[in-house]
Amino acid sequence: MKILIFTEGTALKPGSVESHKTHTFRSYIPNGNVVWKLQSWKEQGAEIYYLTSRETSEEIDDIRFVLEKHHFPQMQNLLYRKDGQEYKDVVESVVPDIFIEDDCASIGGEAEMTYPHIKPEIQPKIHSIVVKEFANIDYLPDDVNELQMRSN
Repeated sequence: MKILIFTEGTALKPGSVESHKTHTFRSYIPNGNVVWKLQSWKEQGAEIYYLTSRETSEEIDDIRFVLEKHHFPQMQNLLYRKDGQEYKDVVESVVPDIFIEDDCASIGGEAEMTYPHIKPEIQPKIHSIVVKEFANIDYLPDDVNELQMRSN
C-alpha cells in the first residue's frame, strides 16, 4: 500500500510566524505527531511518499533536510514537480492507494487542491483524505486498513 502525503501544510508547518512569512522552509517542523503516525503505517507495510510544493533544488533540499532532521520514515521518497508538471501529474505517476492533502484554505481552497484535478479515470484508484491546513493528522486511524476505509 502506498501512502502519499503533502509536505507543506499537511505533514509540515512553519516553525514560527517569521518562517511562514519569509518561506524559510529549513525551519519547518513536523505537524503534530505526524512522524509517529507515518512510522506506524510504515511498520504495518505501507510505503510512505511525500509531495512537496517546492520547485527549486535549494528549496527541495530544505524540505529534505527537515524530513531527515525529524526522522520521517522513507524520506528518500520525496517527490516534486519537474519540467512544467502539475501536482496532479506527480500523483498520477505514483497512483497511491491513499493521498493525504490539506484543504489549501490560505491559498484558495479546493481550486488549489490536487485530488480534484486528477483524471476522473484515476480518481477511483486513490483514496483521498483532506485535512485542515496546518492542523495535523493525529486524529487519523493508526490502522492503515481503517485509514483506507475512512471517509472525509
